[in-house]
Amino acid sequence: ELQLDDHVELASFFRKTYGPTGAFNAKPFEGSRSWAGARPELRAIAYDSNGVAAHMGLLRRFIKVGEVDLLVAELGLYGVRPDLEGLGISHSLRVMYPVLQQLRVPFGFGAVRHALQKHVERFGRHVPANVLSGIRVRSTLPDARLDLPPTRIEDVLVVVFPVELAMSDWPTATFIDRNGPEL
Repeated sequence: ELQLDDHVELASFFRKTYGPTGAFNAKPFEGSRSWAGARPELRAIAYDSNGVAAHMGLLRRFIKVGEVDLLVAELGLYGVRPDLEGLGISHSLRVMYPVLQQLRVPFGFGAVRHALQKHVERFGRHVPANVLSGIRVRSTLPDARLDLPPTRIEDVLVVVFPVELAMSDWPTATFIDRNGPEL
């Protein structure tokens, strides 16, 4: 449903939001590309009088947790405009939780840098979020390149949101294969 102008505005939002964490993090959003790896299936976009205020993307996919193939709704492309940080926009995840329930997926899933641990733990106050450490996640690079291997393995925090199943149903493993690029 997004038009070219929407993608241009979102790409600018992500460059400004992710750029301060490193120029490499803003690079995927050059031009009018409003996604970094896999293109989201659904987006929650908050606007105010200054344009895009916050964003979260969602993509249903099968991941492999240890030896178990598992349907999840991967949440990613999360961002809050820098001038709005600290104002409670993290509550926006509450908007996505009913969507996860409507999609009837067993779990919501996301992966974040360790530096964001305290931030994502605050999600747990509003939705049933579980932050798991000690798990490596393999992702396919979004573009095939001759100078890089086709996959990347990262030590990240895994965030799991039980939706249709209980957290006790999440497989115990120290390795997750995304079966595609990160969101």
